[in-house]
Amino acid sequence: MKLEEVKNQVRPADRAVMERSEKHWMSVGKPLFSLGKLETEITRIAGMKRSSRYELRKKALIVMCADNGIVDEGVTQTGKEVTAIVADNFTKHMTSTCHMADVAGVDIFPVDIGMERDVPSVTKPEKKVVYGTRNFAIEPAMTVGEVWRAIEIGIDLVRQKKEEGYDIILTGEMGIGNTTTSSAVASVLLNEQPEVMTGRGAGLNQKGLEKKIRVIEDAIRKYDLGAYVDSDADTGNDRVIDVLSKVGGLDIAGLCGVFLGGALCEIPIVIDGFISSVAALCAAKLVPVSKEYMVASHASGEPAAGKVLDALGLSPMITAGMSLGEGSGAVALMPLLEMGLRVYLDMSNFEEINVEQYEVFDKEK
Repeated sequence: MKLEEVKNQVRPADRAVMERSEKHWMSVGKPLFSLGKLETEITRIAGMKRSSRYELRKKALIVMCADNGIVDEGVTQTGKEVTAIVADNFTKHMTSTCHMADVAGVDIFPVDIGMERDVPSVTKPEKKVVYGTRNFAIEPAMTVGEVWRAIEIGIDLVRQKKEEGYDIILTGEMGIGNTTTSSAVASVLLNEQPEVMTGRGAGLNQKGLEKKIRVIEDAIRKYDLGAYVDSDADTGNDRVIDVLSKVGGLDIAGLCGVFLGGALCEIPIVIDGFISSVAALCAAKLVPVSKEYMVASHASGEPAAGKVLDALGLSPMITAGMSLGEGSGAVALMPLLEMGLRVYLDMSNFEEINVEQYEVFDKEK
Protein backbone atom coordinates (compact mmCIF):
# COMPACT_ATOMS: atom_id res chain seq x y z
CA MET A 1 0.00 0.00 0.00
CA LYS A 2 1.40 3.39 -0.99
CA LEU A 3 1.66 6.18 1.57
CA GLU A 4 -0.70 8.43 -0.38
CA GLU A 5 -3.34 5.69 -0.26
CA VAL A 6 -2.97 5.52 3.52
CA LYS A 7 -3.30 9.30 3.82
CA ASN A 8 -6.37 9.36 1.61
CA GLN A 9 -8.14 6.59 3.54
CA VAL A 10 -7.41 7.72 7.10
CA ARG A 11 -10.10 9.80 8.79
CA PRO A 12 -9.72 11.90 11.93
CA ALA A 13 -11.32 10.55 15.09
CA ASP A 14 -15.03 11.39 15.30
CA ARG A 15 -15.41 14.68 17.18
CA ALA A 16 -19.21 14.40 17.43
CA VAL A 17 -18.90 11.02 19.15
CA MET A 18 -16.33 12.45 21.53
CA GLU A 19 -18.70 15.28 22.42
CA ARG A 20 -21.43 12.73 23.20
CA SER A 21 -18.98 10.81 25.34
CA GLU A 22 -17.99 13.94 27.27
CA LYS A 23 -21.66 14.76 27.80
CA HIS A 24 -22.29 11.27 29.15
CA TRP A 25 -19.38 11.59 31.61
CA MET A 26 -21.05 14.75 32.95
CA SER A 27 -24.13 12.70 33.86
CA VAL A 28 -22.31 9.85 35.61
CA GLY A 29 -23.07 9.97 39.34
CA LYS A 30 -19.67 10.95 40.70
CA PRO A 31 -17.69 14.17 41.15
CA LEU A 32 -17.06 15.72 37.75
CA PHE A 33 -13.72 14.91 36.07
CA SER A 34 -12.69 12.88 39.13
CA LEU A 35 -11.25 9.99 37.10
CA GLY A 36 -8.87 12.38 35.35
CA LYS A 37 -7.00 10.88 32.41
CA LEU A 38 -9.19 7.78 32.48
CA GLU A 39 -12.13 9.91 31.40
CA THR A 40 -10.06 11.60 28.72
CA GLU A 41 -8.82 8.33 27.21
CA ILE A 42 -12.22 6.63 27.34
CA THR A 43 -13.57 9.59 25.38
CA ARG A 44 -10.66 9.61 22.92
CA ILE A 45 -11.16 5.89 22.25
CA ALA A 46 -14.86 6.53 21.63
CA GLY A 47 -13.81 8.96 18.90
CA MET A 48 -11.43 6.40 17.42
CA LYS A 49 -14.12 3.73 17.37
CA ARG A 50 -16.83 6.15 16.22
CA SER A 51 -19.13 4.90 18.97
CA SER A 52 -19.87 6.43 22.37
CA ARG A 53 -20.60 2.94 23.75
CA TYR A 54 -18.01 0.25 23.15
CA GLU A 55 -16.16 -2.61 24.83
CA LEU A 56 -12.51 -3.62 25.12
CA ARG A 57 -13.06 -7.35 25.44
CA LYS A 58 -10.44 -8.67 23.01
CA LYS A 59 -6.97 -7.21 23.44
CA ALA A 60 -3.95 -8.11 21.30
CA LEU A 61 -0.30 -7.36 22.00
CA ILE A 62 1.86 -7.39 18.86
CA VAL A 63 5.53 -7.85 19.79
CA MET A 64 7.89 -7.06 16.92
CA CYS A 65 11.10 -9.09 17.27
CA ALA A 66 14.22 -8.08 15.33
CA ASP A 67 18.00 -7.98 15.61
CA ASN A 68 20.18 -4.93 15.11
CA GLY A 69 23.60 -5.01 13.47
CA ILE A 70 24.78 -2.09 15.59
CA VAL A 71 25.13 -4.53 18.51
CA ASP A 72 28.46 -5.51 16.92
CA GLU A 73 29.82 -2.16 18.12
CA GLY A 74 29.50 -3.18 21.77
CA VAL A 75 26.65 -0.82 22.65
CA THR A 76 24.71 -3.41 24.68
CA GLN A 77 25.30 -5.53 27.74
CA THR A 78 24.03 -8.73 26.10
CA GLY A 79 24.41 -10.35 22.69
CA LYS A 80 21.95 -10.71 19.83
CA GLU A 81 21.24 -14.33 20.74
CA VAL A 82 18.99 -13.05 23.55
CA THR A 83 16.43 -11.73 21.03
CA ALA A 84 15.61 -15.21 19.75
CA ILE A 85 15.57 -16.71 23.24
CA VAL A 86 13.06 -14.16 24.56
CA ALA A 87 10.94 -14.36 21.39
CA ASP A 88 10.67 -18.11 21.86
CA ASN A 89 9.86 -17.63 25.55
CA PHE A 90 6.80 -15.58 24.58
CA THR A 91 5.34 -18.77 23.13
CA LYS A 92 6.26 -20.76 26.25
CA HIS A 93 4.69 -18.34 28.71
CA MET A 94 8.11 -17.57 30.17
CA THR A 95 8.37 -13.76 30.01
CA SER A 96 7.34 -11.10 32.52
CA THR A 97 4.84 -9.69 30.04
CA CYS A 98 3.19 -13.10 29.63
CA HIS A 99 2.31 -13.21 33.33
CA MET A 100 1.13 -9.62 33.30
CA ALA A 101 -0.99 -10.35 30.22
CA ASP A 102 -2.73 -13.19 32.07
CA VAL A 103 -4.00 -10.71 34.62
CA ALA A 104 -4.96 -8.12 31.99
CA GLY A 105 -6.63 -10.58 29.60
CA VAL A 106 -4.28 -9.75 26.72
CA ASP A 107 -3.39 -12.20 23.92
CA ILE A 108 0.27 -12.00 22.85
CA PHE A 109 1.46 -12.33 19.26
CA PRO A 110 5.26 -12.31 18.82
CA VAL A 111 6.32 -11.54 15.23
CA ASP A 112 9.73 -12.35 13.76
CA ILE A 113 10.08 -9.35 11.50
CA GLY A 114 13.88 -9.55 11.39
CA MET A 115 15.69 -11.81 13.84
CA GLU A 116 19.11 -13.12 12.87
CA ARG A 117 17.93 -16.71 13.13
CA ASP A 118 14.64 -18.46 12.69
CA VAL A 119 12.68 -19.57 15.76
CA PRO A 120 10.20 -22.31 14.77
CA SER A 121 7.61 -21.22 17.32
CA VAL A 122 7.65 -17.62 16.04
CA THR A 123 9.11 -17.30 12.54
CA LYS A 124 6.79 -17.05 9.54
CA PRO A 125 8.65 -16.40 6.27
CA GLU A 126 6.00 -14.00 4.96
CA LYS A 127 6.45 -11.77 8.03
CA LYS A 128 10.27 -11.75 8.00
CA VAL A 129 11.87 -8.91 6.05
CA VAL A 130 15.55 -9.85 6.45
CA TYR A 131 17.83 -11.68 8.90
CA GLY A 132 18.69 -8.68 11.06
CA THR A 133 19.71 -5.18 10.05
CA ARG A 134 23.24 -4.26 9.05
CA ASN A 135 25.67 -2.46 11.34
CA PHE A 136 24.87 1.21 10.76
CA ALA A 137 28.32 2.21 11.99
CA ILE A 138 29.60 0.71 8.73
CA GLU A 139 26.69 0.85 6.27
CA PRO A 140 22.98 1.78 6.26
CA ALA A 141 20.90 -0.48 8.47
CA MET A 142 18.32 -1.23 5.76
CA THR A 143 17.30 -0.45 2.24
CA VAL A 144 14.31 1.81 1.67
CA GLY A 145 12.49 -1.23 0.30
CA GLU A 146 13.09 -3.16 3.52
CA VAL A 147 11.71 -0.29 5.57
CA TRP A 148 8.55 -0.15 3.49
CA ARG A 149 8.12 -3.93 3.65
CA ALA A 150 8.27 -3.80 7.46
CA ILE A 151 5.71 -0.99 7.52
CA GLU A 152 3.37 -2.97 5.25
CA ILE A 153 3.66 -6.02 7.53
CA GLY A 154 2.64 -3.87 10.50
CA ILE A 155 -0.39 -2.50 8.64
CA ASP A 156 -1.45 -5.99 7.55
CA LEU A 157 -1.19 -7.32 11.11
CA VAL A 158 -3.62 -4.68 12.35
CA ARG A 159 -6.07 -5.52 9.58
CA GLN A 160 -5.84 -9.18 10.53
CA LYS A 161 -6.44 -8.54 14.23
CA LYS A 162 -9.36 -6.24 13.45
CA GLU A 163 -10.92 -9.00 11.32
CA GLU A 164 -10.38 -11.44 14.21
CA GLY A 165 -12.49 -9.19 16.42
CA TYR A 166 -9.86 -7.48 18.55
CA ASP A 167 -11.03 -4.21 20.08
CA ILE A 168 -7.65 -2.68 20.91
CA ILE A 169 -4.05 -3.41 19.94
CA LEU A 170 -1.00 -2.99 22.14
CA THR A 171 2.56 -2.56 20.89
CA GLY A 172 5.70 -4.26 22.14
CA GLU A 173 9.17 -5.16 20.88
CA MET A 174 12.07 -7.48 21.49
CA GLY A 175 15.46 -6.72 19.99
CA ILE A 176 18.84 -6.33 21.63
CA GLY A 177 20.24 -2.95 20.63
CA ASN A 178 16.93 -1.26 19.92
CA THR A 179 17.39 1.58 22.41
CA THR A 180 20.42 2.54 20.29
CA THR A 181 18.42 2.59 17.06
CA SER A 182 15.53 4.39 18.75
CA SER A 183 17.79 7.03 20.27
CA ALA A 184 19.40 7.62 16.87
CA VAL A 185 16.05 7.98 15.07
CA ALA A 186 14.58 10.22 17.80
CA SER A 187 17.69 12.43 17.86
CA VAL A 188 17.35 13.18 14.17
CA LEU A 189 13.55 13.50 13.97
CA LEU A 190 13.41 15.80 17.00
CA ASN A 191 16.61 17.67 16.15
CA GLU A 192 18.15 16.89 19.55
CA GLN A 193 21.71 15.97 20.52
CA PRO A 194 22.28 12.21 21.01
CA GLU A 195 23.68 12.80 24.51
CA VAL A 196 20.26 14.15 25.50
CA MET A 197 18.31 11.36 23.83
CA THR A 198 20.39 8.32 24.77
CA GLY A 199 20.06 6.25 27.92
CA ARG A 200 21.61 3.14 29.41
CA GLY A 201 19.10 0.72 27.87
CA ALA A 202 19.24 -2.62 29.68
CA GLY A 203 21.97 -1.61 32.10
CA LEU A 204 25.05 -0.09 30.44
CA ASN A 205 27.71 1.39 32.70
CA GLN A 206 28.99 4.93 32.16
CA LYS A 207 31.71 3.84 29.76
CA GLY A 208 29.20 1.84 27.75
CA LEU A 209 26.78 4.77 27.63
CA GLU A 210 29.50 7.10 26.36
CA LYS A 211 30.37 4.64 23.60
CA LYS A 212 26.70 4.29 22.66
CA ILE A 213 26.36 8.07 22.34
CA ARG A 214 29.54 8.28 20.29
CA VAL A 215 28.37 5.57 17.89
CA ILE A 216 25.10 7.46 17.28
CA GLU A 217 26.89 10.79 16.83
CA ASP A 218 29.30 9.23 14.33
CA ALA A 219 26.45 7.72 12.32
CA ILE A 220 24.54 11.00 12.17
CA ARG A 221 27.67 12.63 10.77
CA LYS A 222 28.43 9.71 8.44
CA TYR A 223 25.01 9.87 6.77
CA ASP A 224 24.72 13.66 7.05
CA LEU A 225 21.45 13.24 8.96
CA GLY A 226 22.18 16.38 10.96
CA ALA A 227 21.59 18.35 7.77
CA TYR A 228 17.86 17.77 8.21
CA VAL A 229 15.96 20.69 9.66
CA ASP A 230 12.70 20.40 11.53
CA SER A 231 10.06 20.16 8.84
CA ASP A 232 6.33 19.92 8.54
CA ALA A 233 5.18 16.31 8.95
CA ASP A 234 3.40 16.43 5.61
CA THR A 235 6.65 17.15 3.77
CA GLY A 236 8.89 14.92 5.88
CA ASN A 237 8.00 11.54 4.39
CA ASP A 238 11.30 10.95 2.60
CA ARG A 239 13.11 12.13 5.70
CA VAL A 240 11.44 9.57 7.99
CA ILE A 241 12.07 6.66 5.64
CA ASP A 242 15.65 7.77 5.02
CA VAL A 243 16.38 8.03 8.75
CA LEU A 244 14.87 4.60 9.41
CA SER A 245 16.87 3.06 6.60
CA LYS A 246 20.14 4.59 7.79
CA VAL A 247 19.99 4.11 11.58
CA GLY A 248 16.65 2.47 12.41
CA GLY A 249 15.47 -1.06 13.15
CA LEU A 250 12.95 -3.47 11.67
CA ASP A 251 10.98 -3.53 14.93
CA ILE A 252 10.58 0.26 14.78
CA ALA A 253 9.53 0.16 11.11
CA GLY A 254 7.09 -2.67 11.75
CA LEU A 255 5.53 -0.88 14.70
CA CYS A 256 5.32 2.29 12.61
CA GLY A 257 3.11 0.21 10.32
CA VAL A 258 1.01 -0.94 13.28
CA PHE A 259 0.31 2.68 14.22
CA LEU A 260 -0.60 3.53 10.63
CA GLY A 261 -2.80 0.42 10.53
CA GLY A 262 -4.62 1.60 13.64
CA ALA A 263 -5.58 4.82 11.91
CA LEU A 264 -6.61 2.96 8.75
CA CYS A 265 -8.70 0.40 10.63
CA GLU A 266 -9.99 2.88 13.23
CA ILE A 267 -8.80 0.87 16.19
CA PRO A 268 -6.83 2.26 19.17
CA ILE A 269 -3.12 1.41 19.32
CA VAL A 270 -1.40 1.56 22.71
CA ILE A 271 2.17 2.85 22.87
CA ASP A 272 4.37 0.90 25.26
CA GLY A 273 7.69 2.57 26.05
CA PHE A 274 10.53 4.36 24.30
CA ILE A 275 10.97 2.11 21.27
CA SER A 276 7.28 1.97 20.38
CA SER A 277 6.92 5.71 21.02
CA VAL A 278 9.65 6.35 18.43
CA ALA A 279 7.74 4.13 16.01
CA ALA A 280 4.62 6.17 16.79
CA LEU A 281 6.58 9.37 16.08
CA CYS A 282 7.61 7.98 12.69
CA ALA A 283 3.98 7.16 11.90
CA ALA A 284 2.85 10.63 12.96
CA LYS A 285 5.49 12.24 10.75
CA LEU A 286 4.28 10.16 7.81
CA VAL A 287 0.52 10.55 8.45
CA PRO A 288 -0.18 13.24 11.08
CA VAL A 289 -3.78 12.13 11.72
CA SER A 290 -2.51 8.76 12.95
CA LYS A 291 -1.75 10.47 16.30
CA GLU A 292 -5.48 10.53 16.98
CA TYR A 293 -5.50 6.73 17.22
CA MET A 294 -2.64 6.43 19.72
CA VAL A 295 -2.86 5.94 23.49
CA ALA A 296 0.25 6.50 25.65
CA SER A 297 0.53 3.88 28.38
CA HIS A 298 3.40 4.92 30.64
CA ALA A 299 6.41 7.15 31.17
CA SER A 300 9.43 5.05 30.19
CA GLY A 301 12.66 5.31 32.14
CA GLU A 302 14.65 6.19 29.00
CA PRO A 303 15.64 9.90 29.03
CA ALA A 304 14.16 10.73 25.61
CA ALA A 305 10.81 9.04 26.17
CA GLY A 306 9.11 12.15 27.56
CA LYS A 307 10.37 14.29 24.69
CA VAL A 308 8.94 11.87 22.14
CA LEU A 309 5.51 11.78 23.81
CA ASP A 310 5.55 15.58 24.07
CA ALA A 311 6.22 15.76 20.33
CA LEU A 312 3.21 13.51 19.78
CA GLY A 313 1.04 15.67 22.04
CA LEU A 314 0.32 12.68 24.29
CA SER A 315 0.46 12.27 28.05
CA PRO A 316 1.30 8.92 29.70
CA MET A 317 -1.34 7.32 31.89
CA ILE A 318 1.07 5.53 34.24
CA THR A 319 4.22 6.78 35.97
CA ALA A 320 5.82 3.75 37.57
CA GLY A 321 9.48 3.86 36.58
CA MET A 322 9.09 0.90 34.22
CA SER A 323 11.70 0.18 31.53
CA LEU A 324 11.20 -3.50 30.71
CA GLY A 325 9.77 -3.03 27.23
CA GLU A 326 8.21 -6.02 25.47
CA GLY A 327 4.78 -4.37 25.77
CA SER A 328 4.75 -4.54 29.57
CA GLY A 329 3.66 -0.93 30.09
CA ALA A 330 0.91 -1.22 27.50
CA VAL A 331 -0.37 -4.38 29.18
CA ALA A 332 -0.30 -2.68 32.60
CA LEU A 333 -2.64 0.02 31.30
CA MET A 334 -5.42 -2.38 30.31
CA PRO A 335 -6.97 -3.01 33.75
CA LEU A 336 -7.06 0.75 34.37
CA LEU A 337 -8.81 1.43 31.06
CA GLU A 338 -11.31 -1.34 31.70
CA MET A 339 -12.10 0.01 35.16
CA GLY A 340 -12.71 3.46 33.71
CA LEU A 341 -14.88 1.97 30.98
CA ARG A 342 -17.02 0.08 33.49
CA VAL A 343 -17.73 3.31 35.40
CA TYR A 344 -18.51 5.06 32.10
CA LEU A 345 -20.87 2.35 30.85
CA ASP A 346 -22.50 0.98 34.00
CA MET A 347 -22.65 3.62 36.71
CA SER A 348 -25.98 5.26 37.45
CA ASN A 349 -26.60 8.92 36.73
CA PHE A 350 -27.25 11.62 39.33
CA GLU A 351 -31.04 11.33 39.10
CA GLU A 352 -30.94 7.57 39.63
CA ILE A 353 -28.82 7.85 42.79
CA ASN A 354 -30.86 10.80 44.12
CA VAL A 355 -27.91 13.19 44.16
CA GLU A 356 -28.12 16.72 42.84
CA GLN A 357 -26.18 17.18 39.59
CA TYR A 358 -22.75 18.73 40.04
CA GLU A 359 -22.06 21.99 38.26
CA VAL A 360 -18.92 23.24 36.58
CA PHE A 361 -17.65 26.46 38.15
CA ASP A 362 -14.92 28.82 37.08
CA LYS A 363 -12.03 28.13 39.52
CA GLU A 364 -11.41 31.86 39.92
CA LYS A 365 -14.94 32.58 41.17
